[in-house]
Amino acid sequence: MQTNELTLEEVQVASDRPLVPITVAHGDGIGPEIMDATLRIITAAGAAIAPEVIEIGEKVYLNGNSAGIAPEAWESLRRTKVFLKAPITTPQGGGFKSLNVTTRKMLGLYANIRPCISYHPYVKTKHPIMDVVIVRENEEDLYAGIEHQQTDEVVQCLKVISRPGTEKIVRYAFEYARAYGRKKVTCFTKDNIMKMTDGLFHKMFDQVGAEYPDIEQEHWIVDIGAAKLADTPEAFDVIVMPNLYGDILSDVAAQITGSVGLAGSANIGESCAMFEAIHGSAPRRAGQNLANPSGLLLGAVQMLVHIGQADIAEKVHNAWLRTLEDGVHTYDIFKEDTSKEKVGTREFADAVIARLGLKPQALKSVDYSTATGATFDIKVTPVPPAKKELIGVDVFLHWNNRDANILGEALKDFKAGNMDLTMITNRGVKVWPNGLPETFCTDHWRCRFKSEELKSSAYSDVIELLTQINAAGFDIIKTENLVTMNGEMMFSAGQGA
Repeated sequence: MQTNELTLEEVQVASDRPLVPITVAHGDGIGPEIMDATLRIITAAGAAIAPEVIEIGEKVYLNGNSAGIAPEAWESLRRTKVFLKAPITTPQGGGFKSLNVTTRKMLGLYANIRPCISYHPYVKTKHPIMDVVIVRENEEDLYAGIEHQQTDEVVQCLKVISRPGTEKIVRYAFEYARAYGRKKVTCFTKDNIMKMTDGLFHKMFDQVGAEYPDIEQEHWIVDIGAAKLADTPEAFDVIVMPNLYGDILSDVAAQITGSVGLAGSANIGESCAMFEAIHGSAPRRAGQNLANPSGLLLGAVQMLVHIGQADIAEKVHNAWLRTLEDGVHTYDIFKEDTSKEKVGTREFADAVIARLGLKPQALKSVDYSTATGATFDIKVTPVPPAKKELIGVDVFLHWNNRDANILGEALKDFKAGNMDLTMITNRGVKVWPNGLPETFCTDHWRCRFKSEELKSSAYSDVIELLTQINAAGFDIIKTENLVTMNGEMMFSAGQGA
């Protein structure tokens, strides 16, 4: 495939400021084309950068590296601490890990920032005054990637929410809002159902938010919050969310501004940062000079602010806005009644370069003169260890008979320490004792042994109990200890219990 990738010598232009080393990956599909356009634009604007080019993505995967990134690439990332990344293609089939997730977690890039702005009337949208920033937790939640096939019928993915991880992202959202003059921070969770995981996220939002009385705060249940975001995005300013909700709704938010192809994002950690478009590699459009480079370019604008070149970022961003305003559009946003000229990737870059130094006349121009970048001094509050007592255990069984009463009768006489069988659930619903015959059951059973009076047991009692169950011929999948912390039960009840 023909590309127009720049050489390092072409990118490393003369500058009166020191060159900042950055790591650059041209990616797959449309990646090389939009990276070329992006580097040409920011270089023409005077960006003082010294790129180190690495190869990631499809070729690396297919050469036998399941992570899609080679050790020497990690060395560059750890050295420069700044990564400008084009989209990549992950081969279909099992065994290939998400490079985005791997990079974010390996480098501690805990905060994902996605500004979603409407450019009405130059880009068609139903929401002409939308200006929302989504701050997404980047390292945990279901994206911890801890999954297991547990029975013939059931697979499991663990939702991991930590107190320090939550505090960091919530505090980041408030610091971002304060630094960029935002007035309100909204939290989306589903803590009416996931009372412990999402409940912790909501709790930390309330606790941390109390330290920012100058900023308006609100919480929405994510389903109705998502509906409100899609219908009335002007009701929101900064939204902070756990990983999965943030991933989904940041794409939704970007799309309803007019095009997901216009959105860039920053991934920020304590020492490293990655900047990218939010869209994929679009291999069907590769090599055709069609792709819109705007998402990656706006990611690069965030990068320039991050590395202390806010004046260059401002020049690039305003020239890009002027290009949109002048109706010079790529195919994805071109509309006969609003656009004036349909251009390809290279020509769009040329148009932005030709407007460097100009500002939009109708759209609001950007001013980065007071921009502080995206890295804040985020501290995690130390928490004293709780008094932890073991009061029971959930034993998960693979058992093929769908009759809960038969299983209950078989297990009810097993006991150890202060633990007796108190409940059996299937897919979270109580099915013994006194379950309903209408409840459909799979081959995956949670059998709860605990003290009704919350009397403590020793882990040796758990081992004794498991020995009895194993000796009876049951297939034990896993166990989860039931504990109290400072006297409070730290586990969920069964639905219907």
